[in-house]
Amino acid sequence: MGTTASAAPQPTLHESFHGNGMMDSSASFQTLNIHSNKAKSIITNKVAPVVITYNCRQEFQIHDDVLRTNYKVGRISDNMPEHHLVQGSYFMVQDVFSKADVLSTSGSYGAPNFRQSKGSFPLYGMGQPSLSGFKQVLQRLQGQGHQEVLFFCLREEPIVFLRLEGDFLPYTPRRKENLHENLHDLGRDARSENLELTIRKELHDFAKLNDNVFYIYNDIEHFKGEPQKISISCEEDMHVTEEVYKRPRFTMPSYRYYRLPLPTEGAPLEDEFDAFVNVLRVRDSPETTDMNCMTFLIIIPCIGQLMSCEWHKHINSFLVIKVQTCQVPQNFLVCTQIVNKVYFVLCVCLQGSSTKDYFLHRTLQSLERYFYLIVFNAYLHEQYPLAFACSFSQWLCSHAWMYRLLSCMNQSELRAPADLLTKGARVLVADEYLAPDVLSTIKQMKVANFRRVPKMSIYGMAQPTSEATGAVLEYLTDEKRKHSSVLWVNLQDELVVEANGQIFCPREPTRVDQHICVLSSQTHQIEKLETALKEELVGSQKWLEVTLEQEKQMKMFKSCVTVQETFNQHKSSHQGLQYRRIPFPECSSPTEEGFDRLLEAMKSCLAEDSLSAFVFNCSNGKGRTTTAMVIAALTLWHFNGFPESCEDEIVSVPDAKYTKGEFEVVMKLVRLLPDGHRMKREVDLALDSVSETMTPLHYHLREIIICSYRQVGGALSSHTEIQALTLKSLLYLERYMYLILFNTYLHLEKRDSWQRSFSDWMLQVRSDVRLLQHRLEFFIKAYLLSKVTYKWSTQYELLIWRRMALEELK
Repeated sequence: MGTTASAAPQPTLHESFHGNGMMDSSASFQTLNIHSNKAKSIITNKVAPVVITYNCRQEFQIHDDVLRTNYKVGRISDNMPEHHLVQGSYFMVQDVFSKADVLSTSGSYGAPNFRQSKGSFPLYGMGQPSLSGFKQVLQRLQGQGHQEVLFFCLREEPIVFLRLEGDFLPYTPRRKENLHENLHDLGRDARSENLELTIRKELHDFAKLNDNVFYIYNDIEHFKGEPQKISISCEEDMHVTEEVYKRPRFTMPSYRYYRLPLPTEGAPLEDEFDAFVNVLRVRDSPETTDMNCMTFLIIIPCIGQLMSCEWHKHINSFLVIKVQTCQVPQNFLVCTQIVNKVYFVLCVCLQGSSTKDYFLHRTLQSLERYFYLIVFNAYLHEQYPLAFACSFSQWLCSHAWMYRLLSCMNQSELRAPADLLTKGARVLVADEYLAPDVLSTIKQMKVANFRRVPKMSIYGMAQPTSEATGAVLEYLTDEKRKHSSVLWVNLQDELVVEANGQIFCPREPTRVDQHICVLSSQTHQIEKLETALKEELVGSQKWLEVTLEQEKQMKMFKSCVTVQETFNQHKSSHQGLQYRRIPFPECSSPTEEGFDRLLEAMKSCLAEDSLSAFVFNCSNGKGRTTTAMVIAALTLWHFNGFPESCEDEIVSVPDAKYTKGEFEVVMKLVRLLPDGHRMKREVDLALDSVSETMTPLHYHLREIIICSYRQVGGALSSHTEIQALTLKSLLYLERYMYLILFNTYLHLEKRDSWQRSFSDWMLQVRSDVRLLQHRLEFFIKAYLLSKVTYKWSTQYELLIWRRMALEELK
């Protein structure tokens, strides 16, 4: 029990885990650390922690009580023993359960669901094997004469192989709430290889605290005899993925291993496609590589079914490059219709919105994956002869219209039966709840948020009732205004009916604040659904729950009309009334087709009467209405001449350049466009004319972009709310940039009377504008502005936007 003195300071022990156990996905996993300084004393008893340090070598002998304070314990149920939890939250569960091997190949081939792709191509897929099973697979491939093996592990979750009965079996950490599901979405910084090393160190420490025993779970169906004890005496009793899959390189010189983490659901990231292509470019160029000499092995999570089939097809396409060139829009739209129809037949038979949401989410993810594989095959056809001069990410940015196509894949609402309301699967929400009258115009005009662009015959408002429509038309045609021709454009992209004199929209019972987008540019489809909804409300004669401004009530509807029927009635008393339904999306830019339809409607109306009035409405008279009013203002200025612009006033607010719309990405766009500063200045003038910054409506496109980002920067809200705010700002930014592009189009195509559509014009200039890529660059800049540091690449931002857009579509 003697000690020897030293002048070095005492080492200190630092905790590495947060109080809630597992850190979030954006943080890196940490391990227990002890500072390496020379010890002040050497203590050889069990009274305190012992650190023996000589020069650069140190050994750790940590007292049980000190170590135990840094870890958490838990149990699956009250009748099971308590034990340490991995990363403070997770249980170690056997990776592959017996029923997962549906092809019964574990015994004969060494891996569950082992199979070769059709044809003679040396492409194989399998589920997760044990160490000996993997060796058996490699021996089989060598016996078949394969000279070179490329092995891909596609797992994103950490795996640790534990020694059991002479073999090393794979185990993964899982949450108590769902022991059947592997961890996912761990974040870019949380590399699987690092997590596995951390977990192995933890397991070793846990075992030392419990006589070299740790608890694992094999039977999570019945929990018979669970948890089971496993002996861990040293770290060599455990292997991480690298140790299992990299070591064959020393006995097989032609063997190569790659870990390419892919999501278990949905499409891979664009840069993951890039990584796969780059693997095949490392060795030789496509002209010199003999693909038939290579054997591809693919490991996927547990069962090994979903990923492999799809990847097999399209890796084969890469190897052979003889598949016919696919027609992306046609193939994808046909698939969309089929999948959505099958999905909705299924989900309407299920009770509960959570079940329906689950199947919708899974369907959309599968469809997204299928979409990306078709697109990737098109990329291979184009880029293989060019030796992949362009990466898949860059190629996709230059074909940004595909993202617009992808965002329209959920068309299930077009097949939603009208009796969802009367069966209680949907509720009716009144306009007084959805559109507060912040401009106090209901008393005078009988409609919320009625307004006019100063010195222009452009008007906007919320969704009016039949009575309010009549009042507005009387106002426009009275002796003071004398508009004999009126173009009324309804911008709603959700179903709307007027029942018992009130405007109602169907909503999900658990999300009455989120509108249900029909996602159809075909007006007749929306009107057909509204007619079916009207007939169901009146014909059912049931008491239905409705959400009003202050309360919920039960109502029975005696009368109901659609918006189209309302305007058909008013056309008899107002001969100059023209009605159009041009659906605009809630936050993002209108589609190019939407711009074209609105421009054509205005051109037609102005050709008959240059003094026509233009009226726009959406659900609340704010976002979409403002966008349409700005488009109308720009169009009228091109017909009648632009007003004199004032000198830029000095804005004395923090980050004034953002209030003025001088986002870096916008200024890049301005520099690309002919006379770009003028194009932006005219859009800003239109925005200022339509939306006064100090009005109670408080809707100004430039300000709402940066305001939403600032809310994200200082957010104390949930991750879901932060994602929603981020997506909202991105979509508003897209809207602002599209307005600048549309104004540029109006200038450049004016001499030909806009014979070429905006859609065609955008297709020809989009590769130069690269709108999507610019928007993503702004994503990073905005985060830097709000002093939030993220180490995300542009391509990863592309993924974040796409994922959030799909979440929004749910």
